[in-house]
Amino acid sequence: MSLVILTGAGVSAESGLGTFRDQDGLWTQYDLGEVATPQGYARNPALVHEFYNARRANLLTSVPNAAHEALVKLNGRATLITQNVDDLHERAGSTNVIHMHGELMQALCANCGHRWTAPPAMTTATPCPACGQHTARPDVVWFGEMPYHMDRIENLLDQCETFVAIGTSGNVYPAAGFVEWARAAGARAVEINLEPSDVARSFDEVILGPATETVPAWVDAILSA
Repeated sequence: MSLVILTGAGVSAESGLGTFRDQDGLWTQYDLGEVATPQGYARNPALVHEFYNARRANLLTSVPNAAHEALVKLNGRATLITQNVDDLHERAGSTNVIHMHGELMQALCANCGHRWTAPPAMTTATPCPACGQHTARPDVVWFGEMPYHMDRIENLLDQCETFVAIGTSGNVYPAAGFVEWARAAGARAVEINLEPSDVARSFDEVILGPATETVPAWVDAILSA
């Protein structure tokens, strides 16, 4: 079975990483237009670094949860496409992960495009190890930027037999359109979520509940089928 799994913030929420919809989370303390857009970075790179340094510190104290650990059992059978910029899938042991929105623990030079492992904290004085310019930014995809690996993702959606979305809101494109893409190619589609997403009607099956409960149960059912 060709299995493609899209994961969103709901997979990592129970590890203590906030989502856009959290009322009191880290995201609500900042104007996203100022910290998650190229324009915001150009206006105030120090503020952007402050925000991502806080997110990086939060990630470093977080651990994979039962949902991440369950998906490891599908190594060799599934490709994970994640909207998340955390590394909890990898820390749990998943080996085939595509980060379409980049990785929080990586840095990107806005001048020359070089990538490297991000230090725990970056500032406007952090130099690029390749070109020496002080133009380091988090290697994450901001609003208005093209997600990474889209050619590979589209090929996977064209070929998959089953598409599963876990912990996604269904309101951020292009990921919200993956279910329609996969179904047009003949795939069966399953949503696993705390509550129905904005595109829940596009799925053949919707499983509701906390990811740490629903994902292990679904994985066990897949493996026993």
